[in-house]
Amino acid sequence: MPGQVAPIQVSVGAATDAGRRRPSNEDAFLASGSLYLVADGMGGHAAGEIASATVIDAFTALAAKPSATLDELRACVASATTRVQSLPEGAGAGAGTTLSGVALAELDGNAYWLLLNLGDSRTYRMAGGILEQISVDHSVVQELVSSGELTPAQAAVHKQRNVITRAIGAGSVGEPDYWMLPAAPGDRILVCSDGLTGELDDERIGEVLAAESEPQAAATRLVHEALLQGGRDNVTTVVVDALSTIGLAGDETLPGGSPANSLTADFDDTIPRGLVPRLALPTEAA
Repeated sequence: MPGQVAPIQVSVGAATDAGRRRPSNEDAFLASGSLYLVADGMGGHAAGEIASATVIDAFTALAAKPSATLDELRACVASATTRVQSLPEGAGAGAGTTLSGVALAELDGNAYWLLLNLGDSRTYRMAGGILEQISVDHSVVQELVSSGELTPAQAAVHKQRNVITRAIGAGSVGEPDYWMLPAAPGDRILVCSDGLTGELDDERIGEVLAAESEPQAAATRLVHEALLQGGRDNVTTVVVDALSTIGLAGDETLPGGSPANSLTADFDDTIPRGLVPRLALPTEAA
């Protein structure tokens, strides 16, 4: 019967660090059972930490199941959103968080990675030695890249590179993107906060993932290298290896579709787009 046996047998590693500039770690992650998620909180003064932890907590019951469905993920996102929006003053009110990652899923007897994404934390897949970003950043610079107004290299140093367009909480009403990707033995999934991708480019991330065969070693090394490159933000990595699957699947599917008192104009900190007019953005260099 579907859902009684895990559709993908996995080996997992995870690592997180506050970084070299942050007084606290506002990232949270879940890496067990059927769920592998990273949430990057925003809001400052511990509010982001509360928001990310609140969101992860909303998924813990589902993680205990051997697999998850799209409807179950959507229900968890709705619950997480309600919980974050209900945080009281002085304990996270107005804060928000990104959310990205994968669930183990089964469809018609085949194994799938069921991905979700809100914000600019990322989910990658390495298969056949090729690293591919599966999630699409919900960010101002990604919109500019998609429209052809910026190159990826320009986006990496743009003044608004930390401004996101969707989140859970922080006044956002954006919905997650979801994907179903057929899973195969040998797949490696990386879920990470932007504290990693802000320090290492995709080429270097791929090199580390290829060099480290054990997922815990890979997760730890990625965090370490991000710290060596500056560690300007909290950094979290979750690496998931598919050891075996219940079957072979078909074609991939495509994506579906607050108070600002505690936020400061720190351009390595994630900021919801709706709050940008209230922040003092720097002038672009001529």
